[in-house]
Amino acid sequence: MTELSTLILDRIRDVPDYPKPGVMFKDITPLLGDHVAMAAVVDELAGLHQVDKIVGIEARGFILAAPVAYRAQAGFVPVRKKGKLPAETLEESYDLEYGSATIEVHRDAFTPGDRVLVVDDVLATGGTARAAVDLVKRAGAEVVGIAVLMELAFLKGRERLTGVDLHSLVIV
Repeated sequence: MTELSTLILDRIRDVPDYPKPGVMFKDITPLLGDHVAMAAVVDELAGLHQVDKIVGIEARGFILAAPVAYRAQAGFVPVRKKGKLPAETLEESYDLEYGSATIEVHRDAFTPGDRVLVVDDVLATGGTARAAVDLVKRAGAEVVGIAVLMELAFLKGRERLTGVDLHSLVIV
């Protein structure tokens, strides 16, 4: 295990039965509260690709993506749940374990050809990440990769992201 992996895993708290019984929630707030750990994560993610924009997926992805964009000297673009953005949007729907959801991005968020890194906190089933990639591509930008703090391998989200460079700082 790398030093960064240890730094991250030592600062992720397991919360049983949240948000519902049977779920083991991976709480990243202890990591966020540790300046050294947070800086190491941001520096690692910012150094992955030369990009024009960093996309952050609502909501915890925003927490990581905004400082990564700053560090990478790139723009930050929020991808939000349907109905949360004020200007004209593009939307992408995807299936969840028990239903479906829709995410949106501002129609003018990208310049054609922008190189984009999608950042999120956790890769679970891959539905949201896949929808974000498809949304960015529809907006005319190039997705150079997806970067996540943590990948939950047992949920097989990686399988939905074939053809996309995926970088997970830790895999559990």
